[in-house]
Amino acid sequence: MLTRGCRGRQLRAHALVPARRWDVRKRSRATQANGQSGPRGPAPPPSDVTKTSGARRRQRYLGPRPQRLAVFCCLPRALSPPASCRCRRCCRTMAFVTRQFVRSVSSSSTASASVKKIIVKHVTVIGGGLMGSGIAQVAAATGHTVVLVDQTEDILAKSKKGIEESLRKVAKKKFAEDPKAGDEFVVKTLSSITTSTDAASVVHSTDLVVEAIAENLQLKNELFKRLDKFAAEHTIFASNTSSLQITSIANATTRQDRFAGLHFFNPVPMMKLVEVIKTPMTSQKTFESLVDFTKTLGKHPVSCKDTPGFVVNRLLVPYLMEAIRLYERGDASKEDIDTAMKLGAGYPMGPFELLDYVGLDTTKFIVDGWHEIDAKNPLFQPSPSLNKLVTENKLGKKTGEGFYKYK
Repeated sequence: MLTRGCRGRQLRAHALVPARRWDVRKRSRATQANGQSGPRGPAPPPSDVTKTSGARRRQRYLGPRPQRLAVFCCLPRALSPPASCRCRRCCRTMAFVTRQFVRSVSSSSTASASVKKIIVKHVTVIGGGLMGSGIAQVAAATGHTVVLVDQTEDILAKSKKGIEESLRKVAKKKFAEDPKAGDEFVVKTLSSITTSTDAASVVHSTDLVVEAIAENLQLKNELFKRLDKFAAEHTIFASNTSSLQITSIANATTRQDRFAGLHFFNPVPMMKLVEVIKTPMTSQKTFESLVDFTKTLGKHPVSCKDTPGFVVNRLLVPYLMEAIRLYERGDASKEDIDTAMKLGAGYPMGPFELLDYVGLDTTKFIVDGWHEIDAKNPLFQPSPSLNKLVTENKLGKKTGEGFYKYK
């Protein structure tokens, strides 16, 4: 049985619908042999199939399935059918496929254009402290142009000196067999870092502003509100805060969709993790641009919503506070607690060693902020011994004394 699928080309119906072919043939033979009425009346004699109107109707009845399926044979050739083919099936198929193709291409191009990521080349770091200097260092070492901003030239000179010392340590390890290449690496990286005491004058041409100043919401809001007036339209703002809500900082600007959190860890040149914080207003374009930026720094980004403490600090700070409470109750000495966590849990530092390293004032500030948000949460309760040490300005390693004394 042959069915014409398009002009100049015949298709075998059984190749398309074998089960239907045998079903149709059996019904046709049974009807002709018994002289019984089929679905459309009695079957005419075989010799009259092509002569009577009933036979033509029967031919149309037997043929629709194969003929309709014949259109699928044209699909591979729909976009470029043979020149001799002008059947309605091919034309309709070609028109349908063409429309779908054009729609998919146009929608894809529109979507890709709307989420085109920003490639960060120029970075402005606000704050020349330990974190800000570390961020500037890793950005410059990976080929970015960096401007480091702080309040005075003395602070910036100290920051630049610290960056140079850190770079030499990195170069000594990275270029152990080629000291000359190590010196070139240090010089090249330092040449990519410039300094300024006026943030507003340098943000007009930057791709990314990373803030790493004191953990004070009012200070951060004032800073970003001012920079928002001078920064370019495409510039992304990011805060390195470890405890404050990113949304609260972003609300001080008119670019909430281009605002996110970039939380680095100390010491920045060595710690691989960066938490990329996405607020409800942060655009996907901004988020992906920051993820790509952290990868170019050689870091490993993890994503988190704008929740107190993000991932690491939300787990770490309650652990540190519980160690202090354990010590305050007299259940164990701070030395034994540190030893237990290093030997029993495999931690590189005990909780009290880590508290002194991070800074007791930093931990107290985080806990106090969380306590204001949720005063009933037992994990966020303040510590008397921690408060006492901070009041006495015994903040840890940076002041020479905290829970331990340092020479």
